[in-house]
Amino acid sequence: MIGTIRNFDMDNREQIFDKIKTTATHIAMASGAKADVKINKGYPVTINNPALTAQMLPTLRDIAGKDVAGKDNVIEVPKLTASEDFSFYAQEVPGLFIFLGATPVGQDASKAAYNHSPYFYVDESSFKVGTKALSQLAVDYLAMKSK
Repeated sequence: MIGTIRNFDMDNREQIFDKIKTTATHIAMASGAKADVKINKGYPVTINNPALTAQMLPTLRDIAGKDVAGKDNVIEVPKLTASEDFSFYAQEVPGLFIFLGATPVGQDASKAAYNHSPYFYVDESSFKVGTKALSQLAVDYLAMKSK
């Protein structure tokens, strides 16, 4: 059996792995068999630091602005079980992982191909906003730290 195990609580993660091993081993023993359980832990789930997120949202909102209807271009999404090597950094220092939002104007983002799809398409005009956001996040963060 092959699968992916993702959760939001890193302390609970080890318990999940242990329980899977115990369950598989005992089911196999009950049937007179052996279970060879190998779990590749992979990347931890990528979770933004709540305090850093709250601190940096004004910067992101200032850079991204509003759309033509006056709606905020910054959207806080609920936790996702996405994983990324960035998560290792975020375990060591407060982290903030943002999605740039490079779906072409006029395309429904919920129907756009994901970044690992051969149909993925990036509206490169979003790079300007991304560059400004990253630069201003760094400047504002350092200014806040120096106070």
